Order: sequence, then C-alpha cells, then structure tokens
Amino acid sequence: MTFAIQEILDFLPHRYPFLLIDRVVEFEPARRLVAIKNVTINEPFFQGHFPGYPIMPGVLVVEAMAQAGGMIMLAEIADRDKKLVVFTGIERAKFRRPVTPGDQLRIEVEVLAFRSRAGRIAGRALVDGKLACEATLTCQVVTRERERRAHGDEQDAGLEPDPGVE
Repeated sequence: MTFAIQEILDFLPHRYPFLLIDRVVEFEPARRLVAIKNVTINEPFFQGHFPGYPIMPGVLVVEAMAQAGGMIMLAEIADRDKKLVVFTGIERAKFRRPVTPGDQLRIEVEVLAFRSRAGRIAGRALVDGKLACEATLTCQVVTRERERRAHGDEQDAGLEPDPGVE
C-alpha cells in the first residue's frame, strides 16, 4: 500500500515547513512503513545549518522517522482527527553520514511494541542504500483537546477549563 502527499496530509497534522514525509512507498498496517523525503536546497533549515556546507539537522532526520511511526499508529485509530502522536523518547540514536541537498531520504520504521495509547518503533534513514541515521523511538497518543488545555488555550479551543487544574 502506498500514499501520496494528499493522503499523508490526511494522517499527519504537520504542515510545511515541518512535514518531513513526501511519499509512503510501503505500508504494512501495525507493522512497518517506508517513506521518502526528497531533500532540496530550498529547505528553510539549510539557511543556517550550515552556510556553505548545508547538512540536514540530525534531529530532523529523527523527526522524519517519528512522523513515519506516527502514521502507523494513527492508521489504527478510528478518530485520528482528534488525536496526536507525540514523542516520549529517543534511544540509541546514531548518525552515520550527513544528509545534504539533492539526497533522497528513505525512512524505514518497524513497530517493536504497539498498544492503543503508546508505541515503540525502530527507525532507519538511508541515502543511496547507505545508513544515515538509526534510532529507537517511543511515542504516545494524546487527544488534541487535552493538548490545547495544557497550553492554556481553552477559550480558543472552545473548551471548558479542567476544574481539577488550577
């Protein structure tokens, strides 16, 4: 199963410039996903990282893996438009080679553990078949409304303040 950018936008809440997946080329529900990120010189982070020697920040490579993992989790949730998948941990992150403009990043994620509210994935990012980054990521599913309340946006979200929170 594959997904084009419009279908990815239906799953993930991320938008430019922070959407880091362009296409899903393989998808096995609740098990595995392979995505593509086409890295171009037009990426906003290249302006300052680093002038004259542009390198995609490693944390953004890890974020791309997290977004791919988030798609796996959200695909299993019926009311995904009311949920967010957020990072809870990054383990054993290793950066093996730089990712530069013109590279096509192949992001491979595999589910290690999966529950309705949390997950653990193994992620790898490759360029030209060579490992650029690998990490184990953990995440949690939260409701979007709870996130709004946590940031004090009750009025904007049309929500009542939580009476148990002062």
